[in-house]
Amino acid sequence: MFKKVLIADDLVSINEGVSHTLSGLNINGVKQVTYCDKAYLQIKKADRDNLPYDLLITDLSFTADHRKQRFSSGDALAEVVKKEHPEIKVIVYSVEDRFQRVRQLYNDVHIDAFVCKGRDGITELKDAIKTVSEGNRYISPKVGMALSNNANLEINEYDITLMRLLSYGYSQEEISNDLKEKNVSPSSVSAIEKKLNKLKIQFRANNAIHLVALVKDMGLI
Repeated sequence: MFKKVLIADDLVSINEGVSHTLSGLNINGVKQVTYCDKAYLQIKKADRDNLPYDLLITDLSFTADHRKQRFSSGDALAEVVKKEHPEIKVIVYSVEDRFQRVRQLYNDVHIDAFVCKGRDGITELKDAIKTVSEGNRYISPKVGMALSNNANLEINEYDITLMRLLSYGYSQEEISNDLKEKNVSPSSVSAIEKKLNKLKIQFRANNAIHLVALVKDMGLI
């Protein structure tokens, strides 16, 4: 089991709750911080003192304030920690449930666990800590499909952008104009129509409204 844990969340109440959970697992070497930069500095200092942390539990969203921060999100913190200190296990504890973001953290950043805050969050966090301490990885059942090999999930950022604009009620011509303004291609109406038709087939959607409803239910937009 872990001996030294760093908790990073901008809500003190969440930090206290996680700390209490760790105490229940007989983990007493716990430090709480409310800024990503502070977490990074704590990790660096502990490493220099030869008293390294072996687990980081971090939220993803941190509210900006008057302090200028190098790392403004838990995503950035997790990524740099995994690159510079791969021996440290990283558990993300967040309300985030968009599959694309979860997949990116799990597959590209190589976090060790993703736990969704919520009704069962603390129970799942306990399971995640135990699982990761045994050398395995964990993901909350709520977002487990994010790791599915199902072709329906094999979409890119361009597809996400199209469906998000569609969800705003944009016509294909309005989507085209928006993409052109942002220098995103392809941006022609014909290309957009062709792509949306492919997405409807891919998601087995009856129409554009049905497509938007499906991808929203899956947490893709």
